Amino acid sequence: MSWGRAARRAAVNSAAILLLLAAWEVLPRLGVLDRVFVPPLSESLVAGYDLLISGQLPEHLQASLARSLAGFGLAIVLAIPLGLLIGWYRPVADFLTPLLELFRNTSAVALLPVFTLILGIGETTKITFVLYACSWPILLNTISGVKTVEPLLIKSARSMGLGPVRLFQKVILPAAVPTIFTGVRLAGAYSILVLLFAEMVGAKAGLGYLILDTQSSFRIPDMYAGIITISVLGLLFNLLLVAVERRFSTWRTT
Repeated sequence: MSWGRAARRAAVNSAAILLLLAAWEVLPRLGVLDRVFVPPLSESLVAGYDLLISGQLPEHLQASLARSLAGFGLAIVLAIPLGLLIGWYRPVADFLTPLLELFRNTSAVALLPVFTLILGIGETTKITFVLYACSWPILLNTISGVKTVEPLLIKSARSMGLGPVRLFQKVILPAAVPTIFTGVRLAGAYSILVLLFAEMVGAKAGLGYLILDTQSSFRIPDMYAGIITISVLGLLFNLLLVAVERRFSTWRTT
């Protein structure tokens, strides 16, 4: 019975995607969409298979993954401790909040030319750009997670004699984990999306470069194959982060 419910739920959840894919295949063939600019899904999948067999797609995918994971990993290492520090210690928050408010409202994409001017067009620029974009959702959600811990929990822990360090370890940090992971999941999506902009400037490999190159040379099915690859990569990345979140938040009610 549980398998039947799971199958029905999966069918309902995937219905919209299946309809989109079916429309993508049928509408260009019926002439509703110009198949020169929007080829049927099957043609894009065949183009993706050809790119895969030729080795071009794995090469571009590997380049993008390396940059994305490097920037994303650095953002986690740097933003979570800083967010915990700002959220927990008022003097640090008072000192840094004006600066954070200034930069949080500045689009990462708008700063790409600045990163390029300062760091050049090499790998350092792309990784730093991803690091900058990913840091904000992690940092802001970490600060929010610390500041929104239930006051009753803190009061109860203090009444039991927990000092500041133990209080932070046993109460604040565990209670903030779900909110922190929300920021991490957002950053995971950003790590792929913003990288595409960086790879369209001075790159010779990567999915962003592949899309721009195929578009400029009018290899439209190859372009859509690159877009599909990015979508699948983002979906798999999000599923991985959800699994990690469940692993570290097993006490959370679902």
